[in-house]
Amino acid sequence: MKIEWYPGHMAKAKRQIAEVMPKIDVVIEVLDARLPVSSANPMLEKLRGQKPCIKVLNKSDLADPEVTAAWVKYFDQMAGVKAIPIEANNRSVAAQIPKLCRIIVPHKGVPGKTLRAMVVGIPNVGKSTLINTLAGKKMARVGDKPAITTCPQQIDLRNGIHLSDTPGLLWPDIRNQRSAYRLAASGAIGDGGMDYEGVALFAAEYLMECYPKPLATRYKFDTLPENAVLLLEQIGRKRGCLVSGGHVDQLRAAELLLRELRSGLIGPVSLERPGDDDFTEPGKNHDSR
Repeated sequence: MKIEWYPGHMAKAKRQIAEVMPKIDVVIEVLDARLPVSSANPMLEKLRGQKPCIKVLNKSDLADPEVTAAWVKYFDQMAGVKAIPIEANNRSVAAQIPKLCRIIVPHKGVPGKTLRAMVVGIPNVGKSTLINTLAGKKMARVGDKPAITTCPQQIDLRNGIHLSDTPGLLWPDIRNQRSAYRLAASGAIGDGGMDYEGVALFAAEYLMECYPKPLATRYKFDTLPENAVLLLEQIGRKRGCLVSGGHVDQLRAAELLLRELRSGLIGPVSLERPGDDDFTEPGKNHDSR
């Protein structure tokens, strides 16, 4: 099943971002640390142009720390870009972002020279949580489903920096289906745009290849099954995802695996890493191959 997801309000979000962008000094792009390239919208890259950018690798507590360190190095090599791994609700770490803004845009963020930053990113990546943390109070709605923020808003951090919050923005055609499946596995794509069993099989295959020990530990396997189909079935049996006749409820087993992957119960997992052969660089990973 091909994954496509572009709710109608996304076109409006693109227009809103394009209207505000000329007034912005620095773009704060919130990415999912587990999949920084797949969660980087190429449309946002085009909208920001040459403006300085801080790549915020959020949910770093759920990602493989060694892989995240490699991503920071990867992004820091780009002109006008700084990367920082964070947990969006961690105030001490988030406090580094205003400092980076002043470094990357000198001579602004001081009395009489307001520094204007825009927070952008795909849905459910943690933009609103980050804004609330930076503001020190609840300024934006937060939820565990995509597309919570639907209208732009201006937030004065009272430290010489103004933030523009924007709705999450996905692209209309996710041509690279491996990126689409990574996004679905992470929870960025809504239930209506994905096949749970297909996504769970993709995740199971990836985990068997890249994180076999944490996978075996979580589900108490002495030896992992031969393939992803058998893995999902055996997880279903171990966890009681059964229907009449003792058959495994594949949907329940799929939901269980994805839920535990997303929550970090399997362990810190990165779904992509620099050098993966299905993308080249941020903003260019969604072309047909």
